This record gives sequence, structure tokens and C-alpha cells, in this order.
Amino acid sequence: MENILTKTVQEAPPAAYLVGIRRSGMTATESEEHLDELKALTDTFGAPVVGREVAILRIPTASYLLNTGKVKEIAVAARALGAKVLVVDDDLTPSQQRNWETLTELAVIDRCEVILGIFADRAHTREAQLQVDLARAQYSLPRLKRQWTHLERQRGGGGFRGGAGELQLEVDRRLLRNKIEKLKKDLAFVRKIRATQRGQRLLVPVPSIALVGYTNAGKSTLLNAMTGAQVLVADKLFATLDPTTRSVVLPNRQKAVITDTVGFVRKLPTMLVDAFKATLEEAELASVLVHVVDASHPHVMDQIKATESILEDLKIIDKPTVLVLNKVDKVSDKSIIPLLGEGYDNVVATGAKTGVGLEKLALLLGELCDQTAVWRKFCLPPNRYDLIGLLKEYSQIESEDYDDNANYCVVARIPERLYYKFSKFEI
Repeated sequence: MENILTKTVQEAPPAAYLVGIRRSGMTATESEEHLDELKALTDTFGAPVVGREVAILRIPTASYLLNTGKVKEIAVAARALGAKVLVVDDDLTPSQQRNWETLTELAVIDRCEVILGIFADRAHTREAQLQVDLARAQYSLPRLKRQWTHLERQRGGGGFRGGAGELQLEVDRRLLRNKIEKLKKDLAFVRKIRATQRGQRLLVPVPSIALVGYTNAGKSTLLNAMTGAQVLVADKLFATLDPTTRSVVLPNRQKAVITDTVGFVRKLPTMLVDAFKATLEEAELASVLVHVVDASHPHVMDQIKATESILEDLKIIDKPTVLVLNKVDKVSDKSIIPLLGEGYDNVVATGAKTGVGLEKLALLLGELCDQTAVWRKFCLPPNRYDLIGLLKEYSQIESEDYDDNANYCVVARIPERLYYKFSKFEI
């Protein structure tokens, strides 16, 4: 069953009226900033925004979140501007969403549904499509009642199991649950393939670098600039959903792999975080994180905090990290750039499109990747040409010699990923 937003957009982009929610403790500026982002999301989805307002929420209500009088006021203002859909910058429960639509006689969607719609439009690979389909199905399941107006009882023998008298709604719920189970199985199979591919990469004894950050911060542009890759670059939210991995040789001759990951956003729906868990594992398994920030964005500090919050949830906030202040060429007041990096150990200002700062970034990544290597002394049997070859290709050799038994004895700095192959030969 398609959700309301998808069906509406397939016919024609609906005129949207945005509703921000100012909760207790939020400033007027913060609530407007959140609404600015909702507008960017709605624009990205393709629905023209004809108006907006921020509603102050003092005491949440179970039926509408806001009080009934305020919901009616919003509906009047939206209709006066020709809006066909209300977009609420907060998560509404299924019952709240139904109540809003009954009271306002307008389509009502929340922030989560907008993001799901954008992800559906951006998903191109089989894995991304499965992940988005699963998230949308899980979102739709408790909202089926809102999507059906025909709740007449079926007569028995209608081709569905369950017998006479079963509600059409109950049939749809069962079908959607079956779809969810099938999507989970299909996704598990695709993830198994990705895990195999990831395992093969892990066998390659080079450090991995993951580009993380807020959506549209310039991660894909940075990947292209550093590796010569041809990843899609677009001035849109969530242009990249599928992780792309490319190899690079850093200035210290250190080989590494760099992966571009899906962008983050404030209030990223939990179901999408869960659905894209396999994608985010690229960051979890990385040796070094590169947190890419759009330094020219008016709400850059909020975006940094939002990304760090997700990294903390993934339990990878303590990984070696470089904060990349990207798009510095677009920053009008250059004096704020040093302030953005206060409190961070590794900070580089870059312009991925212009090449500014990329050499410094590559040098810093080489140093951090070096720190993942360890100095060890090994004596290898003369017939282990495979291990000797690995050492010569991937390690920094300080000294080498042969002992009386013709064993190859070497002091070398090797990547942590490679150590397990040599551990039994350590002396």
C-alpha cells in the first residue's frame, strides 16, 4: 500500500504548508532553524512550499500533539495559501496523523515521511531499495487505517485466507506484515553478500577511512577529489545512499581505502538508521573517520552536533577523527573558521571543489593511518615467501637480516590488520 505522500507526488507535487513545533526549552531561533531544514527537505522532495509557521507547544496532547484550536488555525492559514498538504516538523503518532487529517480535511505528513520519500527517490542499488522499502513498510504498518476509507466487511471466499467477515484493513495488515518479512529476508541475503565483500577488503592489510557527516556537506566531492572517483555529486540532500569505496595512496606512501557513506540529518528516523545499519557499518569498521562539515552553512554547529550524536549512538565517537571544515571558499567571514575547530585535535579547512587544503588533509590522514601500525620483530622461515612479500609491500622495514637457520629476521612497522598473520613468528 503506497503512502499518501507518494501517491500525491506521483500525480502532481502538492503545495505544502510547513508547521514547526517549538517545544519547551527551544529558542525561537532554533525552531526557525529546524523549519529551514524542513523546507530544504520538502524542496528536495519536490513539493512547493507556499507557507510556514511555528507553533508553540506548551503541553502536548495525545490526540493532536497541539491543541485543537491551534490545529484549526493552521488549517485555515494553509488553505488560504492554496496548500494541499501540511508538513509537520515532528513525529506524529498514527492516531495523531489521522486526527489532524479528519479535523483539517488536508493531507498531513510528518518529517519522517518526507525523509522516507526522499530516500525512496534516491535509492538506486538493490540494497538501498530494499532498505528504503523496509523502512517505508514499517512506517506504513501502523498507519494503514489512515490510508483506507473503505472498511466494509468482506464477504467470505474473496480469495484471502481468514474467512468471511475479515476487515479489508486486517487483510492489508497481514499482507504488509508478509511483505516486511520478505523484505527482511531479501535484505539479509544482500547484506550477506556485502559482508563477504567487506571481509575480503578486511583481508587487505591497509587502513580504511570513512567519510561521515551531515547530508550535502561535500563528502562525495571530497572522495572524488582525493581518489579520482566518479561518484554522483549533487547539491541535494541525500544524493548518496550507497557507500562507495575507492583506494588511495597517501603522501607517506601509505595505501588506504576511503568509503563515502550516507549523510546524516537531525531527527533521522530510527527505522532508517536500522535499515541502513549495513551501510553505517562501513564507518564502524573504519580505522579513521573523516567528519566532513559544510563550514559555510548557517547552522553548521547544529549539524556537527547532530552528526556526533549519531556517531555516539553507533559507539564510534572515540575513533581517530579528522574534522574537515569543507567549502571554506564559500565562507564570507573567514574569522569563524578557527572557532569551528576549537576543541578538536585534528582539523583541516578544505575546499573540495577548488583543492584548497587537500594536501594537508592527505598528510594528516597518512599520519593517523601510521598510528594504526605497530613496530614488531619477526623471524620468518625461509619458505614463507608469501609473508615476506606482504612485509615488503605493506610495512615500513627498519632492519632485516638472516639468522644461522636462514630465517628472515626483520624489525618492521606493520598494519594492525596484518599482525595476526605474523603473530606466531614474533620474537
